Amino acid sequence: AIKDDSREFELSSLTALSPLDGRYWGKVKDLAPYMSEYALIYFRVLVEIKWLLMLSQIPEVIEVPSFSAEAQSYLLGLIDGFSMDDALEVKKIERVTNHDVKAVEYFLKQKCQSQPEIAKVLEFFHFACTSEDINNLAHALMLKEAMTKVMFPTMDKLVEAICKLAKANASVSMLSRTHGQPASPTTLGKEMAIFAVRLSRERQEISQVEMMGKFAGAVGNYNAHIVAYPTVNWPQIAEQFVTSLGLKFNPYVTQIETHDYMAKLYYAIIRFNNILIDFDRDIWGYISLGYFKQITKAGEIGSSTMPHKVNPIDFENSEGNLGKANEDLTYLSMKLPISRWQRDLTDSTVLRNMGGGLGHSLLAYKSALQGIGKLQVNEARLSEDLNQAWEVLAEPIQTVMRRYGVPEPYEKLKELTRGRAVTKESIREFIEGLELPEEAKTHLLKLTPHSYVGAAVELAKTVDSAVNVINGSEVLETCR
Repeated sequence: AIKDDSREFELSSLTALSPLDGRYWGKVKDLAPYMSEYALIYFRVLVEIKWLLMLSQIPEVIEVPSFSAEAQSYLLGLIDGFSMDDALEVKKIERVTNHDVKAVEYFLKQKCQSQPEIAKVLEFFHFACTSEDINNLAHALMLKEAMTKVMFPTMDKLVEAICKLAKANASVSMLSRTHGQPASPTTLGKEMAIFAVRLSRERQEISQVEMMGKFAGAVGNYNAHIVAYPTVNWPQIAEQFVTSLGLKFNPYVTQIETHDYMAKLYYAIIRFNNILIDFDRDIWGYISLGYFKQITKAGEIGSSTMPHKVNPIDFENSEGNLGKANEDLTYLSMKLPISRWQRDLTDSTVLRNMGGGLGHSLLAYKSALQGIGKLQVNEARLSEDLNQAWEVLAEPIQTVMRRYGVPEPYEKLKELTRGRAVTKESIREFIEGLELPEEAKTHLLKLTPHSYVGAAVELAKTVDSAVNVINGSEVLETCR
């Protein structure tokens, strides 16, 4: 039996309940500065300090005079120099207060007692604020930084990798499969280009979501603000403050910011993830068909029992984590915009799980990138399938027959192809027997499953232009 001695099960990569904090920590730790408890405390500290600085700039709030450069520098230094030890100190205070935001206020009061100017106005830390004024801005800043610093760069690398895959294989002919059956040929590059463009479109949608914030007090009406300082235009001050943090101001709120923008953001990420699931499954299928080989590293094991196997584990890992991410993000999207009356506390505990959905997404993106890096196109296998699928030329032949008025073209090709083996010879014999102009007949005789790819080559070669039109010229420069 497993020992239950708690001393042997302190938090580590082996004892973490979430694999994001254990097995996969190395791949997702870039999110920790923005999505962790440390990050939440840091951004609460930032908001509290910035609010005190804002109060010092409001002429009517004479009790908080303008700070000297030295005092301002001291306050900003508390933000810039915020450390893990500081965060631990806040947590120590919280054990006494049993209130996480109040602990931040007390921490700042302690830190500022030694600075004469600030020591005189300590009670203006958290002035007229409800905890959610601090929290909603902290959460918005956490999301903004996580998306900007971690998620978008990884998304762009993924699109770039698929873009390069598309261009490198723009002219590699491939048998299409609709309903799992042989269909009109395409090129491998063009099929990859579709995913690059689709993902780019969703990445752009995600970047357009504005992180929003409120700062309107206990129920969104500036009640306490107006009683304390009736002549101050508090809605205007709140808007200035929120926008100064790089967020969009939400003027119509209850005690909490309504979280609608979060739902919009998470649903947009879900759409990006769904497209990547589609990509993962297609690549998995192409590997199964032998269209891709996978480059292995020395010593790597593909299967514990079958030495010949190289499993498509990166794409399977990516697909699995995308599903887990979407589950988390879906719940957040559905729950967060709903709060009873002027607020209930259900959002508070749920918001602590923001890192889960992003973490599983990030892990999935990195797994897909790793998998793409191992892919090696097997052109011989692609060519073999095309050589055995001459029946796909039935489509262009019957289309040309229609143009020149040959009766019942579809029916004639159906009789030739359905349920019968179609070869190069039988197709050529059929074309020779058609009553068509010689020029049209010559053109059809030149067609092969390899050459019947329409505009696929050009579509794949110009994928970077399509991607950059969507995202702007600054994105994916290296894909050119």
